Amino acid sequence: MRAFLSVILFLLSSVLTLSLAHAQQDGSTGFETKAAQVLLVEASTGTVLLSKGETDTLVPGSIAKLMTLEIAFDAVARGEIALTTTYPVSEFAWRTGGAPSRTATMFAALKSEVPVMDLIRGIAIQTANDGCLILAEGMAGSEAAFVERMNKRATELGMTGTRFGNATGLPHPDNRTTLADMVLLARHMEATYPALYDVFKQPDFEWNEIFQRNRNPLLSMGADGLATGFSEENGFSIIASIERDGRRLFLGMSGLGSDKERADEASRVLEWGLSAFEMRRLFAAGEVIGEASVYGGAQGRVPLIAKADISVLVAIRNPDRLQARVVYDWPLRAPVAIDQPIGRLTVTAEDRQLLSVPLKSAAAVEVGTLRQRATDALIEALFFWL
Repeated sequence: MRAFLSVILFLLSSVLTLSLAHAQQDGSTGFETKAAQVLLVEASTGTVLLSKGETDTLVPGSIAKLMTLEIAFDAVARGEIALTTTYPVSEFAWRTGGAPSRTATMFAALKSEVPVMDLIRGIAIQTANDGCLILAEGMAGSEAAFVERMNKRATELGMTGTRFGNATGLPHPDNRTTLADMVLLARHMEATYPALYDVFKQPDFEWNEIFQRNRNPLLSMGADGLATGFSEENGFSIIASIERDGRRLFLGMSGLGSDKERADEASRVLEWGLSAFEMRRLFAAGEVIGEASVYGGAQGRVPLIAKADISVLVAIRNPDRLQARVVYDWPLRAPVAIDQPIGRLTVTAEDRQLLSVPLKSAAAVEVGTLRQRATDALIEALFFWL
């Protein structure tokens, strides 16, 4: 059972209601997109600026390569492999993802050796299928073993709607994901591997004397990542990121009809996200946001705080009403330690969740006296009876 404590937010005496724009397909904000699924998130606050079908299952196509790259980035960061480590090009990798495959490739030569850094470049810049397979076989011994690692890592990162069947995103019955999961992955990669992340914005790459330009159509507008994809089931997709004037946005889109439509819509959505919102702080770091009831404690309630400022992006025009709730597991039993995770603050606009921020206790609550515990036990029993 969960307890909900509504919190009405007032920032300035001259503002009656704090509002936040959240685009809808019915046109109430004056903004629409052709994408069947879309998710646009501001990085520093986690504010959802635009969403539709972001948890719908879809076939990822080449955007699945982001997980292949994450495995490599993580291995480099932990010292498991080095950027100079070389892996051989097997006949399987060459035939399945190389020149004979007639798919996206870096044209790695059969039986040659390719350094990890160049495999990363081939995958990030040219969406190279052979690069994925060379990396998978080199790191795990086989693509199947590498895929097991991909799925384990997806679970660790909280990608609950994702499953991989191969390292490339080529058609496979087990390949599935959601835009929510892929944007989560993109945000993790940008925050965790800043040096390696820069490879996504490299404009071109030449391997085996074959020059290819970056397949990301948004580099010209200042985007610095990440991947494009296509599947027969879900059309053209993109996972993108851009930073401008200190504001970073992450975008996931799917269900578009052509590569041109994908480029045009993604560019339009990002420009809107960069220009149509302004930052507002809701709570300062350490400010008491609400209280949680404590059962069996020396005190009956404990104040809750966030460790960092809580801010959202609010629309400059056509704002929606904003509401916040403190949500925690009930009953919360003593003892409670200071800085103990208690619950979350969720911020919504017209029943659409925009933010979810973890909260911690601002004080310790010791176990109460026998009388206090007995009284709370009686209240709890009556509550459940009712």
